[in-house]
Amino acid sequence: MSSTLEQQSALLALSNDLADAVERAGACTVAVQARHRIGSSGIIWRPGLIVTADHAVRRDDDIAIVLPSGEQARATLVGRDSDTDIAVLKSEGGAATTAQFGDPASLRAGNLVLAVARDDEDGVRAANGVISSASGAWRTWRGGNIDRFVALDLSLYAGFSGGPLVDVQGRVLGMNTSALSRRFDLTIPNSTVNRIVDQLLSGRRRGRAYLGVGLQAVRLSDALRRNAGVQAESGAIVVAVEPDGPAEKGGIFVGDIIVALDGVRIADTDDILAQLGTDRIGSSVTLQLVRGGKVVDQQVEIGERRLEDEEEEG
Repeated sequence: MSSTLEQQSALLALSNDLADAVERAGACTVAVQARHRIGSSGIIWRPGLIVTADHAVRRDDDIAIVLPSGEQARATLVGRDSDTDIAVLKSEGGAATTAQFGDPASLRAGNLVLAVARDDEDGVRAANGVISSASGAWRTWRGGNIDRFVALDLSLYAGFSGGPLVDVQGRVLGMNTSALSRRFDLTIPNSTVNRIVDQLLSGRRRGRAYLGVGLQAVRLSDALRRNAGVQAESGAIVVAVEPDGPAEKGGIFVGDIIVALDGVRIADTDDILAQLGTDRIGSSVTLQLVRGGKVVDQQVEIGERRLEDEEEEG
């Protein structure tokens, strides 16, 4: 009997601890209305600044937020980085509590965590689960550099993207997103969010890294693989080279087949895009090519295509 009571007491204590953690995290979690019908959540990251999921921000102005106090306010878009699915808003509302941060570097598979969100009608919402996987740095399919891979074994319901992942003490470990993987709900760790926030606050609009080539996925024939001495079954063939672009300057020709970039296997065009994060701009990379039936290594300096230039080109 006493054992049952002890178990019930421990379960009640855990339940209260989790509810307290959600309450603490809810004090820095806002509701964001920046797209039609379905809202999202945001985190009061710094005084007057809110971090949210870029994919849920469909307009640059007329953004409404609901603060933890229940006060409705307006917000303006400071900047966005689609590569990491992070957008930064400036709040025009009153004072609010900023996030208290934990250390996502200490996360391990199996750690108990909570996803917190805010709905403009229902208030704070929560989902609990565990860390499914925690490992090293990775690149998103859009080319964004994320400091740590944090996959969740919990459900990010509608409106949860942009909200915080928190530990059992209510400390924010990062921003949740459902937009960067078809297999997992993920968390962008604090260090990555801080880096992107600083970049966006600098006022410089970030361009996109590019090679200046047109590419198409291609399978390598058994004869070509045998003669070239490569094990790759496919690659990205160059079908066009931009005049005076990075690839042309680096000696890349139409017909070259890219099979690796800095030692990372390239199987199709998506693999190339995944390696072209903005942190690559200005750096030199080694492209391993199949050219004329032989393997060739070619150095290319990654260029920057300014967003303003893309807008002028239409």
